[in-house]
Amino acid sequence: MFRKMRRFKQELQQNEIERILRLNTSGVLALLDNNGYPYSVPLSYVYSNGKIYFHSAKSGHKIDAIKNYNKATFCIIDKDDVKPEKYTTFYKSVIIFGNIEILDDVEETLLAIQELGEKYYPNHSSELQNEIEKYKTAFLIIRFNIEHITGKQAKELL
Repeated sequence: MFRKMRRFKQELQQNEIERILRLNTSGVLALLDNNGYPYSVPLSYVYSNGKIYFHSAKSGHKIDAIKNYNKATFCIIDKDDVKPEKYTTFYKSVIIFGNIEILDDVEETLLAIQELGEKYYPNHSSELQNEIEKYKTAFLIIRFNIEHITGKQAKELL
């Protein structure tokens, strides 16, 4: 179902893909909106238990697109080092394919919120717990269920 990478020698190993997923803080989510247009949006995320979680407002273009069509891609750029003298870029990136859904499970939602908070506000557990408790009914979490991942790097980085 998914294409094999054409430049397979530049394909990232699974451990490098995992490192990129764990350590980076943002990527671009691409969806298909209800008018048939691609819609992409940069988002912060957390990677946990083989899934990706996003925090979101409860309404808007992204939510409408998810409700319209649940397949999506998510791209993370790990390295983008332009080398003008060589007419190239030394890059590393990961593209994830899968389906996306709005969580309705309270326990999984609170776990994802906790993990997002710890990633972006580490070492502040008491403040984080207060914020979660204060706003827990306002949270909307989107889960990206991974079906396929590819990672690629510039040949110069091999």
